[in-house]
Amino acid sequence: MTHADDVTWMERAIELSRKCPPAEGAFSVGAIIVGADGEELANGYSRETDAHVHAEESALSKLPADDPRLAGATLYSTLEPCSERKSRPLTCTQLILHSPIRRVVIAWREPSLLVADCVGVETLRAGGLQVVELHDLAGRARSVNDHLLA
Repeated sequence: MTHADDVTWMERAIELSRKCPPAEGAFSVGAIIVGADGEELANGYSRETDAHVHAEESALSKLPADDPRLAGATLYSTLEPCSERKSRPLTCTQLILHSPIRRVVIAWREPSLLVADCVGVETLRAGGLQVVELHDLAGRARSVNDHLLA
């Protein structure tokens, strides 16, 4: 994927994050999984199917874990995947590490508002994944969460 491709997919993920039902104690996040051929494989957003589902979790749940297309896929998430979680046994970082996905693109890192020290990026990189941060889109991804950051 080129930088331009990454920007295009992240802009779509940001639009997807706008579908999230607002919540007082949770960020609104969009996620898209794109195959090596540039085809969208799945997408998801926070609280899409229940009050606790995260965007990455929702997108990953729409594909079989052994889908061969995941090996060359990129996961786009508007927010750094969570590294701590109370509502599920696995964090989004763990779910990604357990998948064949080896590339993740994020728009912004999780601020210390709800989790004191999110280490999703560091954990993914330590697991051998490539993590790309699109700092130029961080403001747009954050703006969806103005209800929490005000």
